[in-house]
Amino acid sequence: MAILKVIEVLANSEKSWEDATKKAVAQASKSVKNIRSVYVNEQSASVEDGEVKDFRVNVKITFEIK
Repeated sequence: MAILKVIEVLANSEKSWEDATKKAVAQASKSVKNIRSVYVNEQSASVEDGEVKDFRVNVKITFEIK
């Protein structure tokens, strides 16, 4: 039986929500090993002068504890 843990991570990107999600996983993987999945919990964007400035995600990352 595997033991899994979930952490919540916030990230942003000027490109897209997908890129923000990738950045969240990349940053988390620097200190967390055995990442199994990522769940996008929330998406938002900041707007400046009528245009989207950056994309933000709140993700839940699941990893296995060995």
